[in-house]
Amino acid sequence: MALEPRNVSEAMLRGLTLRCPSCGQGKLYRGYLKVVDSCPSCGQEMHHHRADDAPPYFTIVIVGHIVVPVVLVIERMFAPALWLQAVGWTAIIVAMCMILLPSVKGALVGLQWANYMHGFDPRSDGREDWDGLDPERYAPAKLET
Repeated sequence: MALEPRNVSEAMLRGLTLRCPSCGQGKLYRGYLKVVDSCPSCGQEMHHHRADDAPPYFTIVIVGHIVVPVVLVIERMFAPALWLQAVGWTAIIVAMCMILLPSVKGALVGLQWANYMHGFDPRSDGREDWDGLDPERYAPAKLET
């Protein structure tokens, strides 16, 4: 059974705006980073997403690419005191990460939804792919001594 292709960019944009990747209407979060169990508008289940570790890494990369050039320009033009830069840039970086993190996580939830990943596949039984694997079959080979 082939699945209907979903628009990845539209789903990620909806997630980026903190909306349900399926309908674009319902809120994606019930807290700062806590994804709703299901969309209040369309009922799409969200509890099985796996956007846990990747969003902070992407957020740090995005913020770094914005801040580093600005830091270099400010240093070159004004040469402020080191303590002032340490305090100022730390506050700016933390604030930017806190502001961007929900949107980045939403975009990754949208990406997972659009690609039928991690339980968003209607053919899935709800378990992760590796839950049913035989551990003996995939265990590292034993060395003969």
